[in-house]
Amino acid sequence: MGASITFRVMVVVLLAQLAGCSCIRPHSRENAYAQLEAAAASSIPRELAKATLPEYRVEPPDILLVDAVNNIRPTNDELRAGDQILIRASNTLPIDLEGDQLTNEFRVINTLYSVQSDGTVDLGPEYGTVHIEGVTLEAAKALIITHLRDKVGLAQPSVAISMPDVAGKQLIAGEHLVRPDGTIALGVYGAVYVSGHTLPEIKDIIETYLKDEMHNPEVSVDVLGYNSKQIYIVSDGGGFGETVTRLPFTGNETVLDAISEVQGLSEVSSKTIWVARPAPSGTNVAQTMLVDWEAITRGGITTTNYQLFPGDRIFIEADHQIAFDNAFSKLIAPLENFDGFALLNLGLWRAARNVNQIQGGGGGGGF
Repeated sequence: MGASITFRVMVVVLLAQLAGCSCIRPHSRENAYAQLEAAAASSIPRELAKATLPEYRVEPPDILLVDAVNNIRPTNDELRAGDQILIRASNTLPIDLEGDQLTNEFRVINTLYSVQSDGTVDLGPEYGTVHIEGVTLEAAKALIITHLRDKVGLAQPSVAISMPDVAGKQLIAGEHLVRPDGTIALGVYGAVYVSGHTLPEIKDIIETYLKDEMHNPEVSVDVLGYNSKQIYIVSDGGGFGETVTRLPFTGNETVLDAISEVQGLSEVSSKTIWVARPAPSGTNVAQTMLVDWEAITRGGITTTNYQLFPGDRIFIEADHQIAFDNAFSKLIAPLENFDGFALLNLGLWRAARNVNQIQGGGGGGGF
């Protein structure tokens, strides 16, 4: 047992020495004040001195709000089953014959007709049906004139045709999720690629895409859900892991704003906090900025209450004493388990020995 105690004392001394080591921290105590002074003299955006961010670029899974200001079918759009068309004609057939004289009343073609499921329009029993699906209004007009002249026998039929409802095939107004492939769905019109583009660029992309589907298309585009840009808060658990909390980025957050979203510092956290700003792709240079927690909370000093940018990591270091206690507990746990097991075996051995002695003494008395 004496060796076990000696080993524990050695472990305590070793951990005590390691507790003061700050080699893994980007900010040592010696130069912390110098770094804070340098931050105060820098132009890093912070509370009360924020920077305007670059134009927002859309990425998955942002949500766009698209509204069609002008949603009218193009003039060359083909007729399809279900369309309503207004057909008017003159020089049509008279209603009755009275002897050899024709009446002054004619069988009227001046009605709202529907294109049937078979693609035809029914002009009535006297005039029959005409197939007009799949052609434009001008082509349908020519087909009806030809039908009235050749099939019905009108000498000089005059026809006018129009569409009372000129709305597009489908309304595209509403919320549109930017899908993992970077596109948004426009219903029956298909999909367009918008990832990486700004809102004015997306407006031009959608309007250009819809030119074949609408007459002079005009849309408005805005961001409804900012979901693609994130901020991360990493909290050290003092030897028992690290928790990561992801917060959506909206462009106006500071360090204090972000930490308030996780209900402040935990019971194992110290006041050693810094912001790690991601380096450009392909480089190993990172920017770390020390945060003076007491200054921005108790003193209202905004020097280190930095404005955050997409991808920033706020690291909250654990309290050194709690980290030491946790590390010590984890290290001696196997020894404690071994001691408990040894004491249990020792107790069982002594109990068995006492039983044997009692049984042996009782047997000797019988002789």
